[in-house]
Amino acid sequence: MIPINIVQSTAEKLMEKAAIEIPSDYLEGLKRTAAAEDGDLSSFVLQAMLENYEAAKEDRRAMCGDTGCPRWYVKMGNEARIEDGPIGLEAALRRATARATAAIPLRPNRVHPLWRTDHDNNVGIGAPEIEYAFEPEGDFIDLTTVHKGGLFGTDYRMLFPADGIEGIKRFFLDSLVAFGKRGLACQPAIIGIGLGGSKDACMVLGKRAACLRVVGDKNPDPKIAALEAELKDLGNSIGMGAMGFVGNSMVIDCNIEVGYCHTGGMQMSVHAFCLSSRRACARIHADGRVEYRTDPDWFTPYQRRETVEWEPLQSQQKSA
Repeated sequence: MIPINIVQSTAEKLMEKAAIEIPSDYLEGLKRTAAAEDGDLSSFVLQAMLENYEAAKEDRRAMCGDTGCPRWYVKMGNEARIEDGPIGLEAALRRATARATAAIPLRPNRVHPLWRTDHDNNVGIGAPEIEYAFEPEGDFIDLTTVHKGGLFGTDYRMLFPADGIEGIKRFFLDSLVAFGKRGLACQPAIIGIGLGGSKDACMVLGKRAACLRVVGDKNPDPKIAALEAELKDLGNSIGMGAMGFVGNSMVIDCNIEVGYCHTGGMQMSVHAFCLSSRRACARIHADGRVEYRTDPDWFTPYQRRETVEWEPLQSQQKSA
């Protein structure tokens, strides 16, 4: 059984890592982008951000003044058992969020939508968000925290089957131009696209595609992977660079996730993560061991399954 005190201490450590230490995959992607950028102001911004990341890590301070809205993604193996159960888990994540907000510190961004009540700790009704997934084997839990900006950098459109791939490209470009011209996102960023599902599921898919896949990862469907690469190039060809200045560095990477949808529609959401790509992950084993990493490994074959039933991994390996 996984002790609840280890869950909380791990969560607090993850909050610190996400706020301060940029993931290595994103850092390398940003360096490649900076090397290819030819816009003067865009180049200046990218170089300043790279220097800022180094200063943040050296000084152990948050890498950006706006530390976003902390949220949690929890993945549990089917045999996982947690002291105090799911209620204890959620309480531990809320305590960790409150403690880390004061200790790091993070900017307390969460307020009541009507009364603007602020508890000064990023905790409130429905905050932080906690999303769940499960795996058919294992007694672990994976904790991933993402500190994503909570205002802009997101759009949705109900497309239709007749719009096809060209309609997807059109909305993608419309969104990126709006993000850059109106200051709705901090570029360059990982862009996540959700296709299909219901409207709420489509939004979730796109946000997870932006926040839970690493730079260089490809969708296992080769046609979708090719579209990801095409959209990345397309996004970097519109004449915008870092923070909307002239350049060619709008997109660090583009990730697409799909879900089956109503036969009459083709929902699409577009999400820009952040120039400060803030995520951190750890696996807590049943014996209390903790393994920290930056790849959430969220989109496993089980998460993308199409079948009614799921054949255990060991059975698949034997039949292969």
